[in-house]
Amino acid sequence: MDTPVKRSLYEPTQQNLIFPEMPAFSSHEEERRYRKEHLVGACRMFAKQKFDYGFAGHLTIRDPEHPDLYWTNPMAVPFSKVNMSNLILADHKGNVVQGDYAINQAGFVLHAAVHEEHPDILAMCHAHTIYGTAWAATGRELDPISQDAAAFFEDHCVIDEEAGKVAVEVQAGGKVSAAFGKYRAAIHRNHGLLTASRHSIDAAAFWFLALERCCQQQLLIEASGIKPVLVPPDKARYSREHVGSEYIGWLHFQPHYQEALAENPDMLA
Repeated sequence: MDTPVKRSLYEPTQQNLIFPEMPAFSSHEEERRYRKEHLVGACRMFAKQKFDYGFAGHLTIRDPEHPDLYWTNPMAVPFSKVNMSNLILADHKGNVVQGDYAINQAGFVLHAAVHEEHPDILAMCHAHTIYGTAWAATGRELDPISQDAAAFFEDHCVIDEEAGKVAVEVQAGGKVSAAFGKYRAAIHRNHGLLTASRHSIDAAAFWFLALERCCQQQLLIEASGIKPVLVPPDKARYSREHVGSEYIGWLHFQPHYQEALAENPDMLA
């Protein structure tokens, strides 16, 4: 019998140990529920991390049966109050096709453009966070100052177009979506952070959290005035391969999801 190929070095070699497993689905409805549950879990994680800023911030996951539609959090509902029953389903033109709430216009412009231009991208996250917004004002990519930052080495970019301008016009989305043909994370100058995943909302949400933390770490280093020792390119690429994959992002998210379930019994209502 062939030995199953390991997706990461973190998968146990011993049998019968408890370890998160990616589910297999027997129907679109089953997969849809999973994606929606984890979208809600991502919103609750954003709430715990205090990523709220008024009505700003939007997370999306593509519908498995209707890939031209995506599920997203409702407009002007705090991340801590997003649940299964108030999610909305929208098309690429910003029309709500299922749900009672309005859509965030800026969320439509940015996310719809990325989802439409890149059919393989399943999920996307954006929020107005403290450290990501502060670092975005520098107009610089992050340096590989740590193993955590190395996860984004050569896999993120700075977007200068429409920087600082509220993204409510359709053309703004097109300029942002071009970046995600190559990268999974972007620093939109004078705006903030965006992440996308071809794997899951789990991965997009965790890598958003990781990117925010990397911005915080970089700002702390710069404030110290001490020049950091950077991870060499070959070692940064090695770390990115082993701790920066889509699967690892999914795996990292699972403790956050379990925590959200335990602390928020209303989230799947």
